[in-house]
Amino acid sequence: MRDSISQFFSSAASHHHECRKHSSDSDDSFAGHVSINDVSKANWGAQIGNGAKDPNGSIGRGTSEAAETDSSGTGGMRDSLEGTGSAQNDLIHLQRRVGLFSGVALIVGTMIGSGIFVSPSGLLVRTGSVGVSFIIWMACGLLSLLGALAYAELGTMNTSSGAEWAYFMDAFGPWPAFLFSWVSTLVLKPSQMAIICLSFAQYAVEAFVAECDPPLTVVKMVAILAIVSILFVNCYSVNLGMAVQNIFTSAKLVAVLIVICGGAYKLLQGNTQHLQNAFSGPTPSLGAIATAFYTGLWAYDGWNNLNYVTEEIQNPSKNLPRSIIIGIPLVTLCYALINVSYLAAMSATEMIESEAVAVTFGNRILGALAWLMPLSVTISTFGSANGTLFAAGRLCFAASREGHLLDILSYVHVRRLTPAPGLIFHSLIAGAMVLYGTIDSLIDFFSFTAWIFYGGAMLALIVMRYTKPNYPRPYKVPLIIPILVMIISGYLVAAPIIEKPQIEYLYAVLFIFAGSLFYLPFVHWGYHPKFMDNFTLFFQMLFEVVPTTSMAMFD
Repeated sequence: MRDSISQFFSSAASHHHECRKHSSDSDDSFAGHVSINDVSKANWGAQIGNGAKDPNGSIGRGTSEAAETDSSGTGGMRDSLEGTGSAQNDLIHLQRRVGLFSGVALIVGTMIGSGIFVSPSGLLVRTGSVGVSFIIWMACGLLSLLGALAYAELGTMNTSSGAEWAYFMDAFGPWPAFLFSWVSTLVLKPSQMAIICLSFAQYAVEAFVAECDPPLTVVKMVAILAIVSILFVNCYSVNLGMAVQNIFTSAKLVAVLIVICGGAYKLLQGNTQHLQNAFSGPTPSLGAIATAFYTGLWAYDGWNNLNYVTEEIQNPSKNLPRSIIIGIPLVTLCYALINVSYLAAMSATEMIESEAVAVTFGNRILGALAWLMPLSVTISTFGSANGTLFAAGRLCFAASREGHLLDILSYVHVRRLTPAPGLIFHSLIAGAMVLYGTIDSLIDFFSFTAWIFYGGAMLALIVMRYTKPNYPRPYKVPLIIPILVMIISGYLVAAPIIEKPQIEYLYAVLFIFAGSLFYLPFVHWGYHPKFMDNFTLFFQMLFEVVPTTSMAMFD
């Protein structure tokens, strides 16, 4: 029955593809380009069964991907959509379309989101010093750069999609890779979207409530409305989602430029009093510094996003590290100038008391045009949330395609070719986090959990230096860099627990290892409950979705 439904939907999808066959190339491509021959289209659904167990013990439906082994002969199998045997007439073919400029734009565009408009006040609260907070801003940029350089080696070693998932698979095997996909899909990406949408709502509501703090209930309702709107855009059309992303990214850069120019104007007027005696505050504790790093690193998060599209980078051995070396220092410079601009217009105390620092800044600098600041920032954060959901849907799709999550989450809409189930799934979790969390608490939870896996990626690089010494490394980072980043990530994870133990940290660790309870029966042993067929069939018909062998189908 399930195969019949798949074939029925597949026929509709095939007809839809034929109708789109003569449309412009820009309608059917974003990050990658898919070449699907006519025979493959007609038999798309018939070729996809319930899945076969891969050599690593996971259940996956992808049979067209070229399996590669590492050159040292010591690693396991790994899937790559762009392997040495890839050809134009293959079922799936991704073209390398991302050049150096696009790589830099991807890093800068994903890193500059809501964080710089929200984080400065939180970082000041935790450090109690303008000077220390500025040092931490710069240190966060340096740490992000070092981590990204280590990721550059990993990304040029393994050019398949999945970033950490692929690296953990090569270095440690399927169990750690599953734990990463488990936590990323259920916690990290949804919490990231929840934070951005709460930031969007904070700025949107603040613009209409000048005399007092906006009601928390209203802020959360606006955040939920933003999630629903973004979900609709991304479910309706990939092209519409990308158009929204491009337009809102431009507005984001305008908001940054407004802040920097406004700060320069105030400095030229001689408003430097808030920059004097920068280190007059009390020395923060080690735990406070670690949580301050969480706040700053949230603003820099996205430094590893280019690794998710390594398959599509032109000459990745050169352009991946070059994009990182150009993009991250550029973002660090922007953040430094923005912080100086804030302090040129308001004191540290005023920044701490303001729930929307950029809005307060606009009221001080722009006068009658102050409304441009909250408008620019809300557009910026909305665009960031849109891009976050787009990426989250792809990650959810990839994990479930490998058998790490429910099958239905790897299905795509038969006509619109969007991963609707995965998008809806992420939006539901993000909505729950918005209702039951705050920006600061979610940032702490996100950063604590994320840096566990960032440290794991550094360990994977170190391990593979010894277990896979002959593995091709087009770009090789000095070994001291991943060792240093791993030590710092360990500090960022341990220091807050030692300084101020909170039950939330224990919940995060327990949740990570709770994934093992699902990995063993459902992934390693391949147990498939009978009722899941009916569950999948119901939602397949409800959402009008079909299984596919590659997420590139809807790129």
